[in-house]
Parts: sequence; C-alpha cells; structure tokens
Amino acid sequence: MRKSVWLVCAAALLATNTGCLIPMYSGDPVRRAQQLIYTSEDLRAITDEWERIWFLDQPSHMTPWRTHGGIL
Repeated sequence: MRKSVWLVCAAALLATNTGCLIPMYSGDPVRRAQQLIYTSEDLRAITDEWERIWFLDQPSHMTPWRTHGGIL
C-alpha cells in the first residue's frame, strides 16, 4: 500500500512539472529577456563562424552571367 502511495505521489509531482528540473533562465523577466537575447545572438553567430571556417564568406570570382566558353 505504501509503495503505491509513493508511486502516485511521484507521478503527480512529475506530471505537474513542466520542462527541466533546473531552470535554464532566470525567474526575473528583465534578466530572462537579456539571457534570451544573448542565447539567440550566440545561435545566430554560429552560421557566421561556420561560413568563416569553411571560407564560404569569400567573394565569388565567377561572372554573374553564363558564358559558353567558346570563341566569339
């Protein structure tokens, strides 16, 4: 009987919890907004870093129009 009571209490406790047990962001709305801005800026900067590492941010030396490559 006691085991089932503990099981029901544990299930009720887990069912009412949303998200992670340890909150990632602050409870203060102003500080939480600042943390969310920092997180989104970090995620945005990942693509810039990826392009810089793989040299994708270099200017293209290809012509903007197609040429047939033959003698005119």
